[in-house]
Amino acid sequence: MFLIVLHQETSTPGRIGYALRQRGYALDVRRPRFGDPLPETMAGHAGAIIFGGPMSANDTVDFIRREIDWLRVPLKEQKPFLGICLGAQMLAHHLGSRVYRHPDGHAEVGYYPIRPTEIGRTVCDPWPEQVYQWHREGFDLPVGADLLAEGDSFPVQAFRYGGAAFALQFHPDVTHAMMCRWTTRGHERMLLPNAKPRGAHFADRPVYDPAGRAWLAAFLNHWLGTPDVAEQQVSSA
Repeated sequence: MFLIVLHQETSTPGRIGYALRQRGYALDVRRPRFGDPLPETMAGHAGAIIFGGPMSANDTVDFIRREIDWLRVPLKEQKPFLGICLGAQMLAHHLGSRVYRHPDGHAEVGYYPIRPTEIGRTVCDPWPEQVYQWHREGFDLPVGADLLAEGDSFPVQAFRYGGAAFALQFHPDVTHAMMCRWTTRGHERMLLPNAKPRGAHFADRPVYDPAGRAWLAAFLNHWLGTPDVAEQQVSSA
């Protein structure tokens, strides 16, 4: 069973949820924002993922603080953990790093270039040329972490900590349906400096998404091990 932490009533684990189910995992979906508790131990879970949301890791609201503090559980037990966007920022915050807004107010909303490091290429290779983003905060590389990928406006795009914990600023989980929902309900984000207009999101998806899909499958194989079933494929949704 995999622990899935979401932050909105309508949020889903998207493409990653589909991939985990294909690997035989049941999903234990919890929303601490709406009162769901987090487990005191990871003994009953194979791993955990904290997904994104419009909140900030710097927020002082109770559920944000609880999620950040809870990260000590998978880290101490060395269970697989993945933070995506807000979840990545939470991990960086937990490890003592700064979570910050760009000095010029830049956001990354749409597809943007990414550059893997040499260590990143040992995790999986090749990496996509551009990845889907939806954020206006970034984070510094935590002490003791391995930088896996870099970007332009926000230099730290992916890191590994302690072997089993990973953080991704970008969204390999996004499906076409999620993109439609985000660009509709979050349309004001596309007015931020450096954000891409809605049309560019959908024009870029067929160009960059196939490589992103292949990368996600390779990453999950590295993180969780190659699935027993032959040739499992991540959803093309």
